[in-house]
Amino acid sequence: MPKSQFFGVSSLNDEVTALVVDDNKVSQMIHHQLLNVLGIVNHVVGNGKEAVEIHSSGKKFDLVLMDRDMPVMNGIEATKKLRDMGVKSTIAGVSSHSLSEERQEFIEAGLDDYHEKPLTIAKLLSVVSKIKYKA
Repeated sequence: MPKSQFFGVSSLNDEVTALVVDDNKVSQMIHHQLLNVLGIVNHVVGNGKEAVEIHSSGKKFDLVLMDRDMPVMNGIEATKKLRDMGVKSTIAGVSSHSLSEERQEFIEAGLDDYHEKPLTIAKLLSVVSKIKYKA
């Protein structure tokens, strides 16, 4: 049985892709591994500028896991830029910030979902269920 079916996500297949955007190496590794467990092909970058650049190069992802606080370009700026570029991917904010004002500012930048760190399989399944499949 494919891993995605084991976790109750039968609509996933090898074509589902994700971009992990986080400057913290431990968070990168955890998010990368969680996505792997679900059978989601994923790529990791270290800041929002790299996320914008990879999309500018023509790469597309079904899901973007976006950290809020990063050097060079933070998640709020990166999310706004991606939306301004017409990126339709499901963007989920993942942050250690729990203050409602900080969370709201991030959501208003163009997020589809938001979860506090640490990301778990249950939280990731919630995010994956919101992926906007393109026709």
